[in-house]
Amino acid sequence: MPKSSNKLTTDQLGRFIYEIRGERVMLDSDLAVLYGVPTKRLNEQYRRNRKRFPEDFAFQLTAEEARSLRSQIATSRLHGGRRYRPYAFTEHGALQVANILNSANAVRMTSGRSSEFRGLIEKAL
Repeated sequence: MPKSSNKLTTDQLGRFIYEIRGERVMLDSDLAVLYGVPTKRLNEQYRRNRKRFPEDFAFQLTAEEARSLRSQIATSRLHGGRRYRPYAFTEHGALQVANILNSANAVRMTSGRSSEFRGLIEKAL
């Protein structure tokens, strides 16, 4: 998401969407950027609030899925990339993540603008 604009478009959100296991999902690292928190914190809150996420809201990628995705997006971070397999969140999972985070972006997404954000996610996913 460009720093110069506070307005998220469907096209911008669409760049964060992947199809994995026949589901259109967003990765934990992309949601972390969107909500303005470190990926580590997002995953920590997800693990602590696992009961709020039915199985169809989120799943952890297998090692093979993670390798395949890494080759598709052709990015590598320092120290060889991630140490852990990423989590993938469906539309409902992406919205639920905003409910468990306490960042300014997540609160804004779940407050009065939630219907606008929900519409963007539904269009993108």
